[in-house]
Amino acid sequence: MSEFMLPDIGEGIVECEIVEWRVGEGDAIEEDQPVVEVMTDKALVEITAPEAGRITKLHVPKGEVAKVHAPLFAYEPADGNGEDVANAPAAERTSPPEPEAASAVGASDASAKDFILPDIGEGIVECEVVEWRIAEGETIAEDQPVVDVMTDKALVEITAPEAGRVSRLHVGKGEVAKVHAPLFAYVPDAAAEESAREASPRPATHEPAETDTATPRAGREPRPAVAAGYGPYGRIPAAPAVRRLLREHGLSLDEVPGSGKQGRVLKEDVLHYLEQGAVPGATAERAEATAPVAAPGQSEVGEVRVEPLRGVRAVMARRMVEAASTIPHFQYGEEIDVTELLALRERLKPQAEAKGTRLTLMPFFMKAIALAVREEPVLNARLDDDASAIHYLSAVNVGMAVDSRAGLLVPNVKGVERRTLLDVAAEVERLTTAAREGRVDQADLKGGTISISNIGALGGTYAAPIINAPELAIVAIGKTQWLPRFDAQDRVVKRAIMTVTWAGDHRVIDGGTIARFCNAWKGYLESPETMLLHLG
Repeated sequence: MSEFMLPDIGEGIVECEIVEWRVGEGDAIEEDQPVVEVMTDKALVEITAPEAGRITKLHVPKGEVAKVHAPLFAYEPADGNGEDVANAPAAERTSPPEPEAASAVGASDASAKDFILPDIGEGIVECEVVEWRIAEGETIAEDQPVVDVMTDKALVEITAPEAGRVSRLHVGKGEVAKVHAPLFAYVPDAAAEESAREASPRPATHEPAETDTATPRAGREPRPAVAAGYGPYGRIPAAPAVRRLLREHGLSLDEVPGSGKQGRVLKEDVLHYLEQGAVPGATAERAEATAPVAAPGQSEVGEVRVEPLRGVRAVMARRMVEAASTIPHFQYGEEIDVTELLALRERLKPQAEAKGTRLTLMPFFMKAIALAVREEPVLNARLDDDASAIHYLSAVNVGMAVDSRAGLLVPNVKGVERRTLLDVAAEVERLTTAAREGRVDQADLKGGTISISNIGALGGTYAAPIINAPELAIVAIGKTQWLPRFDAQDRVVKRAIMTVTWAGDHRVIDGGTIARFCNAWKGYLESPETMLLHLG
C-alpha cells in the first residue's frame, strides 16, 4: 500500500480544506485521474492520481483541513498489466528487487520511499531539474529545499516532505523530470534508525552507519540557526485563512509578529496588529537575487555548444510562432516628446523613494495606456477562439516584458485604471524583481490585456513586436534620445524624443483605430499633468 502525501502547493501554504472527493474507498483510479479538490487561500486546486491503482483509505474527510506533506489518501498501486498489486500472487509481491535498483548507500535503503514529483498545475507534465540542493547520502530536514525545477512558467523550489536521508536522485541536473514520476528516494528518520539497529550485529562490509541522521556529514557546514520568528529555512508558517486576511488588509507575513510555534502567524496576531493601528507595508522589504544560475543541459560537440530549448524559452518559441503565423499584425510607429515627463518624474522621485518605491517611466506608460483605453476600448479587448465575437474587458491589466534568467516573462499589473501612480510603481518593482529571479507567481502571468516591451532599456531604437496572444495589441518602446527640434518660434531646442512602435491584430484593429489610440496615449505622455484630470 502507498500513501499519497499532500504536495507543497507553493507560496508557503501549509494546509488546505477538502472541498470534494472525486473518488471513494475501494474505487479504481487511473494515472492523472482527478481525485480530490482542495481550497487554498488562492484558488481551488485539483489533485490527480500519481498512478493507476485502487483507493484503500481517504485520510481527510470532506470539509476538514489537510496538512501539506501529510497523508491525504492511501492506495494500492497497479502492476504493469493494470492489475492491483494486492491481488497478485504472494511470490510476485515478495520477489526481491532487481540488482540495479539496489542503492549502495546502506542497508536501510530497504525502507526508502520515493518522492513523487507533484502536479505543479497549469497542465504541466514535465519540468527541468535546474539545481539539486542535496546529494545522495545527505540528511534532510522536513521542509528543507531539495531541488529547483524549471517549468514553462517559472523556477519552482521543491522541499522535503519529512526528515530523513537521501538515498538516490532519480533525475540528474539538466534532465527532464516527469510529473507523477519518482524524483528522489529517501529513508525517513524512523525507518533509518530501525534498520540501523537491525543491521548493527552483522559484520560491516561497507561504510559503517556512523553518519547519524541527526548529524550532518563530516566536512559539511552546519545549517545556520533559524531566525527568530521564522519557521524552518526562513519561512513563516500561516494558515490559508490567515494569509487571506493579511491580503485583505494589504499586509505581508513578515510585518506581523507570530505567536505560534516556529513563529506561526495566527489570526489573533493579525487582529492585534491591526488594532495597534499599524501601517500596511511599513516593514516590507524586497531582496534582489544576485547569484546567477548557470544554464543547465549544455553540452559540447567540437566547436559547437548545444543547449536544449526547454522551459520558458521553449514555450516562448511555440507561442511566438503561433502568434506570428495566426495573427495578421499591423505596425504603427510614432515619436513622443517626453521632455516634460522626464522632468515630472525627477520631481516626484524623492517622494516615491521616501515611501520605499523606485519611480521609473513604466508606471507613467501604463497609466497613460489605461486612460487612452477609455477612448478606444477595443485595444483592451480579445477575440473568441473562433474569432466570432469581441470581448471588451473592464480591467486594464498591462503586461511588461522582462528579460529574466529563465527567459522572457510577461507579468502584468492588474487593474491599472484604478491604481494610483505610486501603487503601479510598487507593483512594477515587485514584478520585475520576481521575474528576474525566475520566481514570479503564475497568477501574475495570467490575465494580461495589453503589453509593453521596453526594448529601449537595452539600447534599441525601433522594434516590431509580436502580439502576446490572446491580447490584441503591444507596444515596443525605444530608447530616449536628446535630439534637436523646432519650437513654436522656429528656434532649435534640445528635446527628449522616444520612438514607439505599436502592433495591432488587424482582424479587429485598423489603422485609424490604432492611430487615434496612440495619439491619446501620446497626449498624456507629452503633457503628463493632464492625467491628473482623469485620476479617480
